[in-house]
Amino acid sequence: MRPTHAALVAAAVLALAALGLFVASRGPGSDAPLATGDATGHYRQSKAAADEAAEALKGVLRIPRQAAPAPLNAPPQAGPAEAAPASPAQPPSAAEAAPSSAVGTLFYTSEGVPAHGCTASVVHSPAGDLVVTAAHCVYMDGFRTDLAFVPGYQDGTAPYGVWVPTSIDVAPEWAADRDPDHDVAFLRVRPAKGGAPVERVTGAERVRFDPPRERLTQVLGYPNDDERPVSCRNTTQGEGDTQLRFDCEGLPNGTSGSPFLTDLDPGTGLGTLVGVLGGKDEGGDEETSYASYFGPAVKKLYDRATR
Repeated sequence: MRPTHAALVAAAVLALAALGLFVASRGPGSDAPLATGDATGHYRQSKAAADEAAEALKGVLRIPRQAAPAPLNAPPQAGPAEAAPASPAQPPSAAEAAPSSAVGTLFYTSEGVPAHGCTASVVHSPAGDLVVTAAHCVYMDGFRTDLAFVPGYQDGTAPYGVWVPTSIDVAPEWAADRDPDHDVAFLRVRPAKGGAPVERVTGAERVRFDPPRERLTQVLGYPNDDERPVSCRNTTQGEGDTQLRFDCEGLPNGTSGSPFLTDLDPGTGLGTLVGVLGGKDEGGDEETSYASYFGPAVKKLYDRATR
């Protein structure tokens, strides 16, 4: 499930409010702007590059006035765990779903008209500014410098504003040879126009390390040619020691980086994040998805990103 970062159909831009964004071709562009981080897999985004990405989305997205930020606190504790049903003989299919405030699209802004090509989500952190996605969404022989995150995206609207990276962290094993067991990236972000940390605006998913491998899980993500998210619910399975497997039809390109969520709160829609769509085969195919297991290596990456 590699991200698509190609140009959009020009007519869709002229009538974005009604038609949304449409990706014209598949695969990351060969002329994508890239930067080199340090040996640990850490990259600090320049203010100029981040501002350029935010500027590219002006006139493309509708950005309503944001509500007053909420206090920054740890997200609520998980509710009662749901029993994991046996996997059906036929996998379920993804269906259109309501957006979640803490889940959104990653836009790639340098290749003609900006397009969204991956999914990301806000996760709780001490500073309240952390987003997680798949490493293959942000690092391809270098760190992409043209990224912008739009939480709660729907139909050309950025209801919680546009957020740009201040830093990106991937594991050195991913940077060295795209090790599928390390297909996770954490981005610290800031609002394009200044203001409160993203977690105070959108809320955040809890993040759990060393989770049980078999749990009832919901995946929510944005296909690259759709303007609304799709969702699917099934029980995850272990795929060896280092991967999670999630069987569901209809999670196409663009859903890379989508959160694997357990213990969802019906009131807030927030839950506990135990993986992101990626890993084996960079996410799998339209019937089976994967996620790198959130074990000690991902915990180490999270700790480094939040320092």
